[in-house]
Amino acid sequence: MRILTVVTRMVFASLLIIGTVGCIYLQESATLKNNEVIAASPQEDISESIPEKPLKLNITLRRVYLDGEISEEKVSETVWALEDFWAKYEAWQLVDMSDEMVLFELKVDDISPLLKVNGFFGVSNDGTLSIYNGNPQQEDIIQSFFQIDIKKLEGNKHLELQQGIPVKTKEDYSDVLETMKHYSIDK
Repeated sequence: MRILTVVTRMVFASLLIIGTVGCIYLQESATLKNNEVIAASPQEDISESIPEKPLKLNITLRRVYLDGEISEEKVSETVWALEDFWAKYEAWQLVDMSDEMVLFELKVDDISPLLKVNGFFGVSNDGTLSIYNGNPQQEDIIQSFFQIDIKKLEGNKHLELQQGIPVKTKEDYSDVLETMKHYSIDK
């Protein structure tokens, strides 16, 4: 995956360079056709004769959390140097790109902010272990996992799941899933 990102970046940079060189060539050809060749004076800076335009991009930053939650942040950015742009998003995976839009994705090794604030493990009426937005009585399921054999659960575990087990950290999330796997119904 990392190699693909580097190759994609190199292709993108190459296309931009080829496009810039092509534009400069076309501008010079048009000037020569009209016999309006303008010589730069020795004092004139060459960079002033070729104006550089920044690249304006709409960037979507997609974060995928362990619990399956996906968040997207949209930003507009003016890119003056591609090297700086790619360095800024080095940790992100390039998913899609066009002339004006770039989509990056980042797999976050943590649970989502929604889960940390209001997530609860619970069990649905059919015995499926699920995460709820709020307590399980509200029946607002965020994600479902697997069916568990409620008869095998210890008395307090079943009661805890009915009331909702809060999920505040990645460790809470992993611990509850690991514990409940022992009670899963094999299909």
